[in-house]
Amino acid sequence: MKGVAERSETAADPRPSRNPLTRVIDSFWNPTPASLRLLALLGVIGNALIVATGGAVRVTKSGLGCPDWPRCTGDSLVPTHNPAHSATNMAIEFGNRMLTFVVLAIGVLVFVAALRLVPRRKDLVRWALAQPMSVVAQAVIGGIVVLSKLHPAAVALHFLISPALLIFCVGLYERSGEGDTAPKRIVRPLLRRISGLLAVAAAVVLVAGTVVTGTGPHAGDDKARRWGFAIEDVTRVHSGLAWLTVGLTVLALIVAFRTGAPAVYRRRVLTLVGLEVAQGALGYIQYFMGVPGPLVVLHMLGSVLVWITALRILFATRDRGPMPAAETIAPAASSRTAPQPA
Repeated sequence: MKGVAERSETAADPRPSRNPLTRVIDSFWNPTPASLRLLALLGVIGNALIVATGGAVRVTKSGLGCPDWPRCTGDSLVPTHNPAHSATNMAIEFGNRMLTFVVLAIGVLVFVAALRLVPRRKDLVRWALAQPMSVVAQAVIGGIVVLSKLHPAAVALHFLISPALLIFCVGLYERSGEGDTAPKRIVRPLLRRISGLLAVAAAVVLVAGTVVTGTGPHAGDDKARRWGFAIEDVTRVHSGLAWLTVGLTVLALIVAFRTGAPAVYRRRVLTLVGLEVAQGALGYIQYFMGVPGPLVVLHMLGSVLVWITALRILFATRDRGPMPAAETIAPAASSRTAPQPA
């Protein structure tokens, strides 16, 4: 109990250290509900960025910039001179690998913070534990992508791990900002069902997008295998599913306003409408421009933002009370402060 008391006293100290390093360490070693939520937000941002950098690897043909795994090339963990690969391609691919370690580090810190939070909230620990474990799985699948010479099925699975991991990242972010009371439904049953269908539709659009990417020109390397589908056909399927998602979003918005759904729910649906309009415009522009690389990266990032918002809409259908305050435990009296006998 002494260790818990000392940790709680430090976490509850109203005078945070001015030393930036100390404050960073305290954010996960002596966490508060607010610092845990900030770490969870960093996890969301990191996983969104890794999708964008993965897209940059593809459009710059850097998928085999590091032709080996787990080493970059030969016996070296870092890029070295290789006549078969340019220094730029190697740097881009190696940079994407390094970002994976950053995301893993954030996942580990999130898990440590969830373990040391006082009082400990078991569901937050479970949400947090999934993050480092999922990143490790992503790294292993990344190795399969390299060893399979960028097979489109392996590349698609590698991409889809990030949206799957974002379920835990967004879940932890949302749960760490609310209480532990029994969930109270705050929207009509019809709106809950529409929200669930919306999340499913967004997930299907992501899967269809990997087929389009696996069929299109951006394979990550000139020699990489592609799917044998007609790009026009898979693009139409992807576009149709995207329009279905837009339709469900508009329906959710109409029902939300007609049934008096909470403001937080309406705001998130409106945000999703804006993202979908931008994403749709970007998709058509890149199609008619011949799928230029920079627009592909923006489109991939946009798809992840749509997914994150769809997940947040699900969490806005119920309320679990306010975020609990950090528990404060009075420190035990020490021998230096205890009264001494006369």
